[in-house]
Amino acid sequence: MFTLIDPELATGQARDLLLDTQKQLGRTPNLYRAMANSPKALAGYLAFRGALQGGALDSKMNERIALLTAQLNACDYCVAAHSFRGQKIGLSADDLNNTRLGISEDPKINAALAFVTALVKGQGHVADEVRDALFAQGWTEAQIGEIVAHVALNVFSNYFKQIAEPALDFPVPADLVV
Repeated sequence: MFTLIDPELATGQARDLLLDTQKQLGRTPNLYRAMANSPKALAGYLAFRGALQGGALDSKMNERIALLTAQLNACDYCVAAHSFRGQKIGLSADDLNNTRLGISEDPKINAALAFVTALVKGQGHVADEVRDALFAQGWTEAQIGEIVAHVALNVFSNYFKQIAEPALDFPVPADLVV
């Protein structure tokens, strides 16, 4: 388990990043505190996350991508964090559970979740028909590019969690099985 850096005791770039995170989120999640052991890794993660905010995808789609990627990568910490955040931004319990299964009753969202599943499981390789289904459902190249970017961002946080093993500091979904 990585050391969790205390924002109040940190110095330099790590301190600045953790205190800024605390201001933005109202808290400093343990994953970020563990990532602060490498201020450059934390800075890169936060910059990438920041660059994707306000993009072509809405916040609910961003959370769906994060949640499904975490589920596929067996990251209990990230499943809990994105279930919590998803609930906060208005995703229903059914939305969250279906997302974790990679499905949606909405055909457009379902195509995107199938793409995310194929992308993660295929390590970046996706069958033409899966990609083409996105276009058939009205997804644009800009949106598809952001889906790939969100998967990459979340793979990074999932993998980092698996190595750093920070203590879970989000409510655990009742059915958390990854």
